[in-house]
Amino acid sequence: MNTILFDDPALRANLLPLTFTRPVAQIRIGILTIAEKWSKYAQGEVYYLTQGYLQGKFNQPLGPGPHLYLNGAVCPTAPLWEQIQQLPAGGSLFCEDLLVALNAGEQELSTIEEVYQLAASGDKAQVELLPHGVVRQLWEIFRWNGPQIREDFQLVTQGRVSQPITDPFTVAYNPENIFIEEGAQFKAAILNAENGPIYIGKNAQVQEGTVIRGPFAICQESIINMGGKMRGDVTVGPYCKVGGEISNCVFFGHSNKGHDGFLGNSVVGEWCNFGADSNTSNLKNNYSKVRLWSHAQEKFVDTGLQFCGLIMADHAKTGINTMFNTGTVVGVGANVFGAGYPPTFVPSFTWGGGTELQTFRLPKFYEVVEAVVNRRGMTVTAEDRRIYDYIFEETQRGRTWEAEPLGTTA
Repeated sequence: MNTILFDDPALRANLLPLTFTRPVAQIRIGILTIAEKWSKYAQGEVYYLTQGYLQGKFNQPLGPGPHLYLNGAVCPTAPLWEQIQQLPAGGSLFCEDLLVALNAGEQELSTIEEVYQLAASGDKAQVELLPHGVVRQLWEIFRWNGPQIREDFQLVTQGRVSQPITDPFTVAYNPENIFIEEGAQFKAAILNAENGPIYIGKNAQVQEGTVIRGPFAICQESIINMGGKMRGDVTVGPYCKVGGEISNCVFFGHSNKGHDGFLGNSVVGEWCNFGADSNTSNLKNNYSKVRLWSHAQEKFVDTGLQFCGLIMADHAKTGINTMFNTGTVVGVGANVFGAGYPPTFVPSFTWGGGTELQTFRLPKFYEVVEAVVNRRGMTVTAEDRRIYDYIFEETQRGRTWEAEPLGTTA
C-alpha cells in the first residue's frame, strides 16, 4: 500500500510561512516530523501530495495500489492507525469536518481536490483525535511539542536499549527516562528527566555545563554549546547548533542559535541563523493574550496564548543583538538587523528591520544561500531555485514598500 500525505488547504494556509517551503507533513513536532511518524506506523516510505510548485521536489512515482491518503497535519497514534487500516476501499475517516484519511483503493489521485471529492462520495466514519493530535495553527507546533516528544519517545525507543552515560561528571535524574543514541557525547552535563523524557540523537554533542530538563529532544549531529540551558518542551532538529536559554521551542533542522540570548515559545525553520545575543520576548508586559500575523487571513489573529515568541521561516537570519517582540512572524529569506525592535510581521525576503525596510533581491539571496548550504557539503538545486523564485513572487504583495521609491536595495 502507498501512503500519501496530502496538504489540507485550510491548514496549510494557516501554517504559512513555514509551509511556503515544505509540505505540511514535513513539519517537525516532537522528535520526528509528521511524515516520519507516519512512516514508522506504515513501516515504509511515505509520499506527498502538496502544492504544485513544491511537487517537483517532493514528488516520487507511486508503486501499484492500493493508495492510502492521509492528512499531513495529523499526528498518528496506534489506535488511529488501527482504525485507518480497517477502512474499506473508498472509505474515509473524519474528525468532525476534518478529513483524516481516505482509502482510495486502486485509484491514484493527482490533486488534493480529487482526494476531497472521492472522500465526499464514499462511506464516512468519525474518529476522535487527541487535542495535540493535529497541527491547525503555527503556535500549536510549540504548544503541543511536549506531548509529542512523549509520544515519539515511546515510538522511537520501544524495544531498544539506550547507550550508557560514561562521562563521570554528567548527572542524570530519572535515567530510565533518558535515551541516548550511538555516538552521542557528553561532558559535565545535567540531564533532568523527572518531568519528561530526554532523547539524545545519533552523534549529538552536549557540551560542558549544559543543563537539560525534559521533555527534550536533540536530533542527529546537533550540538548544544557550553553552558546551554534547555528549559523543557524543546526540540533541536538535526544538524543544528544551539546555546543560551531555550524554552518550549522547535528547531526544524540545519539552523543555528549558537550564542547567549533567550528564545521561548518559538518555532525556527531550516537554515536559519541568530546573531550573537539575539533575544525574543514571549510574554507581553501587560500579560495579555498574544496576537500573531496570519498569512491566511492577512491580519493579526488572537492566539489565545499568554506566551508566544517567534515564528521564523526557512533561510531567515538576524544580526547581533536583534530583539524580537512578543508574537513576531519572520518570512522566508528575511535578513533582519538594525536598532530597535523589528516589526511583528517581517515579510519574506525583507532586508533590514527598522523603519526603512528594503527587499532582499534574489541574486543576493542566492549568494547567501549557496554559501550557507555549501558549508554543509550540500548544494542548491534548480528545483530549489524554482521554489524560491515562486515564493518571492507570491509574497511580493506583503512587501508594501516595493510600491514606493526606495534607495539601493540589497
